[in-house]
Amino acid sequence: MIHVERLTKRFGALTAVDQVSFEVETGESVALWGANGAGKTTILRCLLGLYHYEGEVRIAGHDIRTQGREARRLLGFVPQELSFHENMRVANTLVFYARLKKASYIPDELLDRLDLRPHLHKQVRELSGGLKQRLALALALIGDPPLLLFDEPTANLDVRARDDFMHLLHDLKAAGKTLVYTSHRLEEIATLADRVLLLESGRLVADATPHRLAETIGHTLLLRVYVAPHQKMQALDVLQAKGFTASVNSHGIKIFIPALQKTTVLETLLRADIEVRDFSLEWALHE
Repeated sequence: MIHVERLTKRFGALTAVDQVSFEVETGESVALWGANGAGKTTILRCLLGLYHYEGEVRIAGHDIRTQGREARRLLGFVPQELSFHENMRVANTLVFYARLKKASYIPDELLDRLDLRPHLHKQVRELSGGLKQRLALALALIGDPPLLLFDEPTANLDVRARDDFMHLLHDLKAAGKTLVYTSHRLEEIATLADRVLLLESGRLVADATPHRLAETIGHTLLLRVYVAPHQKMQALDVLQAKGFTASVNSHGIKIFIPALQKTTVLETLLRADIEVRDFSLEWALHE
């Protein structure tokens, strides 16, 4: 489905993607993973034909530079956040994109599966974050493309909306769609990806299953915990008293932990009557 060979993208003196090569088979789910600035989003934009680049990118045999129209018909894209057409109604947005893609209609089952039918009359700006991402997914699915690209699709969602969206992605994978996505959340990589492409400073440093990659880079994890602001310092004291390496920032608490100790941290906080509002788990490339 995707063939990338010696892909290189420079922004002036900065090499954002450096000689990256990989393939994605039809029906595979592949995660692009790495620290901020590793080149993940740049690769997606090259796959979309949005950047000039060196090397070769083909979608189902179509060269994205010389056969861009044919290649783009085969893919849909879901950005991190749907931040345009805020004053358009949901129904009008769907019709607009259907016309752009020369699709004759929007399947009723798609609207029902994404729970968008009750919101067709609303303006996009009135939707919750979770519904905006469902709308973005609906737009990507117009025309039923076999390949879907996602750029941190759950980054701005709360716990429930994130879980709901991940269920949708699992359903799409089960239906045979090819998925390529970026994510910093370990659970999204471990449960959805068949392979992980680990990027560091624009270079591909590993191509492996999630389990194999965990063994390759080590077992230290970064757990981010979000509690009520008035309980943040109490939570920090409780964790440090238990011997955890923890620190606070403006968003929450960071704890470096060995693998399999996530539940220990959360149970420690719950026993201290500290409510955990959300958490995320990442591989810690650098402490």
